[in-house]
Amino acid sequence: MEWLKNSLKKAGIEESKVDEIVTSVNKEVPKYFMPKDKYNEVSEAKKQLESDIKERDKQLKDLGGKVKGNEDLEKQIKELQVTNKKAADDYESKIRNITLDNSIKMWLKDNNAKYEDLLSTKFDREKLTIADDGSINGLEEQGNSIKEGYKDLFTQAISGNSPNDTGDSPGGMDQIEATIKQNLGY
Repeated sequence: MEWLKNSLKKAGIEESKVDEIVTSVNKEVPKYFMPKDKYNEVSEAKKQLESDIKERDKQLKDLGGKVKGNEDLEKQIKELQVTNKKAADDYESKIRNITLDNSIKMWLKDNNAKYEDLLSTKFDREKLTIADDGSINGLEEQGNSIKEGYKDLFTQAISGNSPNDTGDSPGGMDQIEATIKQNLGY
């Protein structure tokens, strides 16, 4: 939520309060809002279901007009059952792929991947399973393995000591004078 931090800083709120507010917002927002990837997944599923319903309604209407004899009806029903089974399988596959894509992208984003599109192809989707609660089994293990194998493609956290920005030297003038004398042989 970098955008929120920046907005709060521009509003003149001090740094310690900004971090406190952002932490609080991060805890509360998931209770009231749906993550964008989940929204996209649900929206895509809704569109697909509406399309499927229209298609099936059309098939039933066509079937009603084509009923001439019992044999024709049975043949048509079997064809529709096969078509509907294929459509259901395609739908399940599409939803699975959308769910996996969103979860992989979120994992890569959370782990500071530099090239998400490139790294997303490194996941073996056949080994990933979607649990009943929507979590992805095997994602963390594969992701950590990829992160180890392609360290250069992830932004590493920078660590170290803060610089001495007071203008003073670490040991003071006496330390500098002693070091100069020692180097000059006095």
